[in-house]
Amino acid sequence: MTVRTLDGIVFSQMVRSGAHHLTNNAKKIDALNVFPVPDGDTGTNMNLSMTSGANEVKKMDSSNISEVALAFSKGLLMGARGNSGVILSQIFRGFAKGMDKKKMLTAKDLAQAFDTGVSTAYKAVMKPVEGTILTVIKDSAKVAVEEAESENDVIALMEKVLLEAKASLTRTPDLLPVLKEVGVVDSGGQGLVTIFEGFLAALKGEELPEGVTSEMEEMVNAEHHKIAQDFMETSEIEFGYCTEFMVKFEDKKTKENPFDEETFRNQLNELGDSLLVVSDEDVVKVHVHAEYPGKAMTLGQRYGSLINMKVENMREQHTAIIGDQQKQATKTEKVPYAIVTVAMGKGLKSLLESLGASVVIEGGQTMNPSTKELSDAIMEANAENVLILPNNKNIIMAAEQAADLAEVKAVVVPSKTIPQGISAMLAFHPESDIEENRAVMHDACGQVKTGQVTYAVRDTQIDGITIDNGNFMGIADGKITATHPTRMETVKLLLKEMITEEDEILTILQGEDASDKEVEELVNHVEESYEDMEVEVHKGNQPIYSYILSVE
Repeated sequence: MTVRTLDGIVFSQMVRSGAHHLTNNAKKIDALNVFPVPDGDTGTNMNLSMTSGANEVKKMDSSNISEVALAFSKGLLMGARGNSGVILSQIFRGFAKGMDKKKMLTAKDLAQAFDTGVSTAYKAVMKPVEGTILTVIKDSAKVAVEEAESENDVIALMEKVLLEAKASLTRTPDLLPVLKEVGVVDSGGQGLVTIFEGFLAALKGEELPEGVTSEMEEMVNAEHHKIAQDFMETSEIEFGYCTEFMVKFEDKKTKENPFDEETFRNQLNELGDSLLVVSDEDVVKVHVHAEYPGKAMTLGQRYGSLINMKVENMREQHTAIIGDQQKQATKTEKVPYAIVTVAMGKGLKSLLESLGASVVIEGGQTMNPSTKELSDAIMEANAENVLILPNNKNIIMAAEQAADLAEVKAVVVPSKTIPQGISAMLAFHPESDIEENRAVMHDACGQVKTGQVTYAVRDTQIDGITIDNGNFMGIADGKITATHPTRMETVKLLLKEMITEEDEILTILQGEDASDKEVEELVNHVEESYEDMEVEVHKGNQPIYSYILSVE
């Protein structure tokens, strides 16, 4: 069979076939992840991104391929999750542009569309890395352009594109040493090959295994039915956050900065109302309605460690009381600043809110929020200026896309970990302009070291370390530095790698599977082994990582 032109109807079938095939293979693609941590990552991210694009195409009933490709591009963009999903969205964004509004494509037009997709994707990445999905699409498009000079059969051209994509994929370990060390090909490149396999099957009229599962459909449909609610500010509420915390006095801090209850109360009074300050020899308890809870807690940290923190958004409570009808009737003026950030775990969410986060999106290693979810969060923040803290390197590109789409001034501070995000929030100054804040907060990210403790989901060898399935791993700033069958010994080995003589503060974020008894043992170890280190513990309740450690 020979196909000389490609229209919107057939391209729609290609997209849906590619999406179905990707869904069927998402778990296998996940298994190619270099780091053996139990996260979703590439296969899941690409699958959710691709399915979002396919859902937009399903709404189309057009033979105009440019219109269908544009809808596909839009769906990919709004559903893009993680770096792999964002890059995929950029490939097909350029692909749609490369069609030049044609109603149908020849083989040469198709090759040109792929080539434009390459240019767009490379421009979207600040520091392109070869041996990834970028290399696979670049090599495939190059072959497409070369072959299209003499080949006018769309099916034959797509066959050669797929053949080169597979060949390029097998070469990725030669370009990216870490892939060769672990013995896998690039997961993003494998995802693209899987999509191309679906494309070709649809062109040839061949059947693929049944695609999207009902569970995955529910996940995607749930995303598309989320509607960002306008943040309602009631005029009677001047200070929007009911803030409660206690400070456990520390001798070292109080010697340098003696505590005086009246002075402390007067300082807090400038930040809000409904103030209550009660202290004894060991602690001070604070209740205050404040607009910036983090400022109040920062004042408290001068005297010791924060414990028993709770922050409640009174505007949201009020909205729930007055009901949806009044909510729709009330229009809110935008606040000057808002911080949108990402975290997994109720404890981490509360901590970030206590430091001044306006919106905390549930997400992280296991669930990268999409461009749409980030865009919705920017709207929900209802601010003239929005700072976005991704707290995960795999969310940065989606955050940047959301910032570009925002109708208000929005910028990304590229925090890669929760400790970096916390450090950045503490550096925020509401009196400074947004670019000054971005610079200062970005610098603050570099002042903290991050450690993570999790478990391996398969045997592997990386950076000279042999890791057995089920053993624990210690990761220091993205590099695996320790492994041991027991979690406590792993934490100790990790801290030994992280802490130097210059370091002063260790913050422990306790995961959902770490017991209080174990944390107490860990604190005792630190106090005995590192005499000058101050230790703070917060219940983050985060999944996957038993401990997230911050050293500064």
